[in-house]
Amino acid sequence: MDAVLIVSNTGSTLGIIADLLKSQPLSRIVAAQSGSEARRQLIDGDFDLIIIDAPLADEHGEDVALRAAETTSAGIIVITQVETLYDVSAAVEDSGVFVLPKPVSPEFFYQSVKLLCASRSRLLKLEAENRRLYAKLEETRAVDRAKCALVRHRGMTEPQAHRYIEKQSMDARQSKTVTAENILRVYEA
Repeated sequence: MDAVLIVSNTGSTLGIIADLLKSQPLSRIVAAQSGSEARRQLIDGDFDLIIIDAPLADEHGEDVALRAAETTSAGIIVITQVETLYDVSAAVEDSGVFVLPKPVSPEFFYQSVKLLCASRSRLLKLEAENRRLYAKLEETRAVDRAKCALVRHRGMTEPQAHRYIEKQSMDARQSKTVTAENILRVYEA
């Protein structure tokens, strides 16, 4: 975890949360004192963890949490009064936002941060795997289209077309996707 955004309208709460995070290896802690300031920070920076001490000066804080959940992969914690805990939780839990009651014990806060960091780490790995699989799928689609073009225009069989694409890729030291795109440019132009 590198960067944390703390959103709170009171300076004392900002200090308390910053103190609770001292045990974490952080490169920067950014503070915002309103929902609008937090939104600007979300546009300007990339955060690993976002902590919102609700209510804020200009809103309750749920909207900021939902906006952050839509636009970032950060772990998000909303700390709210016990009286509003269930309403806030119902509003944001489907977006993966943790809601903690005030006052929060240091141990419970620390465990929540650790759980969010672990969840975020797994999410980032899944996103990377998803990108890898999507690229592989796109490569397969391009190669299949190029094989069809070779079968149609050069009278090759499917295994011959496949071998031709693999050989061209190796000879040119380029990916099969690039080779397939080059073939498609020639035959589908």
